[in-house]
Amino acid sequence: MRKVIMWNVVSLDGFFEGAKSWDLGWHDSIWGEELERISIDQLKSADMLLFGRATYEGMASYWSSAKGEVADLMNQIRKVVFSRTLEKASWNNTKLVKGNAEEEVAKLKRQPGKDLFIFGSANLSSTLIRHHLIDEYRLGLAPIVLGSGTPLFKPSSEMMKLKLIEARPLKSGGVLLRYESEGAR
Repeated sequence: MRKVIMWNVVSLDGFFEGAKSWDLGWHDSIWGEELERISIDQLKSADMLLFGRATYEGMASYWSSAKGEVADLMNQIRKVVFSRTLEKASWNNTKLVKGNAEEEVAKLKRQPGKDLFIFGSANLSSTLIRHHLIDEYRLGLAPIVLGSGTPLFKPSSEMMKLKLIEARPLKSGGVLLRYESEGAR
């Protein structure tokens, strides 16, 4: 069965974007040759990306005109965007799903293929977390405290227990953290 892997860069205080939507300039504090290589390897290990509407729109806007190996991989890989409001998904190789995200992701996990990745998409991630569909959490912990922003993990009445599978310091001062979910289906 395929794995669903959440990948996000987060600040030390748990935010994946700053106080304004798409406030991501602080990602430069962790970005470098090392994290670029990790990003390329991750994209090559996947055959599909999962997005919520807001992240999809931002990613499509940026990557569709970007250049380089990461951009090439982002534009070629199959993508699914989950949205009840989006009318069409025009970014290359994108399927729009207006229905139930947890049912669609459970179905995708059962299909043969490589891993499925979620980038950003805190609302979609929250839904998948609630339904125990995320198998692994990969976090690029940036050496920065934002003070405010959008938290990666939404409030929940359910505690989530994770098992550390890797902690790797990066030359940028950040840390790559990988956790396995103990309750994924």
